[in-house]
Amino acid sequence: MNVYDFDNTIYRGESGVDAFFFYLKRHPQLLLALPWGIHAVVRYKKGKLSIDDAIAQYSGTIEAFCRKHITEPEDDVKRFWDTHMHKIKPYYLAQRRPDDVILSASMDIFLAEICRRLGIGNFIGSVTDVANMRLVSFCYRENKVDAFRAVYPDAKVENFYTDSVNDTPMIEMAEHAFLVRGDEVTQIK
Repeated sequence: MNVYDFDNTIYRGESGVDAFFFYLKRHPQLLLALPWGIHAVVRYKKGKLSIDDAIAQYSGTIEAFCRKHITEPEDDVKRFWDTHMHKIKPYYLAQRRPDDVILSASMDIFLAEICRRLGIGNFIGSVTDVANMRLVSFCYRENKVDAFRAVYPDAKVENFYTDSVNDTPMIEMAEHAFLVRGDEVTQIK
């Protein structure tokens, strides 16, 4: 089984950042959130804010905005991928298989659509309650192993592809691991 991280691994960039700018074009008032968003990212990068703390501190504001302004999330996701599908990296398109598993912190609603378009039936992402515009669980770092094992309890990961050492728990689980930097893929295990 081949397992792939998504952002910066098979997708060129961060889909969450691209989604922010996609929504910013439609809802310019999102600019008001930019200062606290940048502040949160800086605190996180400096190790002064954990993912759990960020979710606790900021999710209410994000959920309130989404409930007010995002009225057709499924249609928005389709429109997003209509304009961003070109960012899937060529190396992945050349080697993809229908039994690949995408394992990502990206929102499941976004992954479902891109995986459908790519012909991939297996993905695990951050779980969202779209009806209530709420994050249910975040598939990140060590949470990825738990999320993967919940769906594939006995699966053997032959090859794991990632752009980050944040995925060390998955790297350790895999027989072979590959680090993706841009279009360069290097075996690291």
